Amino acid sequence: MANIKSAKKRILVNRTRAERNKAIKSKVKTAIKKVDSAVAANDKAAAETALHDAIVEISKATSKGVFHKNTASRKISRLSVAVNKIA
Repeated sequence: MANIKSAKKRILVNRTRAERNKAIKSKVKTAIKKVDSAVAANDKAAAETALHDAIVEISKATSKGVFHKNTASRKISRLSVAVNKIA
């Protein structure tokens, strides 16, 4: 256990940020699952709306520093390709 005041604060701040990051990542995963389920059901309209919501969540996560910008681009690209393949 830390004895120095600044080290104690770092522990608290790290815990807070980890919880925030975990919540943001969870929102992104949920949004991606919604897109995937719509794609699996071949529902173009639902997939497009879910894709829009997923892009918003991924972009927010990137702006908060939870995801690297290349990771966000990769996730968005893969989801877009999946939605565009629906006939």
